[in-house]
Amino acid sequence: MEPNAEKAISLFKAGYNCAQSVLISFKEDLGFDENLASCISVGFGGGMGRLQEKCGAVTGAFMVIGLYSSKLYEDNLSRKNHSYALIQQFDQKFREIYQTTQCSELLQCDLRSDDGHAYAVENKLFEKVCQKCIADAIGIVKELADINHQ
Repeated sequence: MEPNAEKAISLFKAGYNCAQSVLISFKEDLGFDENLASCISVGFGGGMGRLQEKCGAVTGAFMVIGLYSSKLYEDNLSRKNHSYALIQQFDQKFREIYQTTQCSELLQCDLRSDDGHAYAVENKLFEKVCQKCIADAIGIVKELADINHQ
């Protein structure tokens, strides 16, 4: 497994949400403060505040892409354009694997209800689905970043 993915899964198992895990796993690559990254991404888990909208691994990856683009360009317009292009490529690749980026569709249960959360725990969805999404999100980011270094 890719080192960033190993780090992210370890963070996830330790109680960080999926967005935090993805973002923090890139702290050494991109040189940012772990505590600030954890604070910024804390509300993005469970599909953004457990609303089960956009997958937290995806939103964490989007944050990484923004930081990566900001390392490449000094002006905001270039940063935005580069980030948008990479995010669109990321989205396409993630959808090729999962057909969606929606947490609710990935997990097929309602995490906001006690029954739905219990279902996720009993069926090990956080291990089977979320950890795989985290690893795949990191792999896609690494692939896109490598493409841009060539």
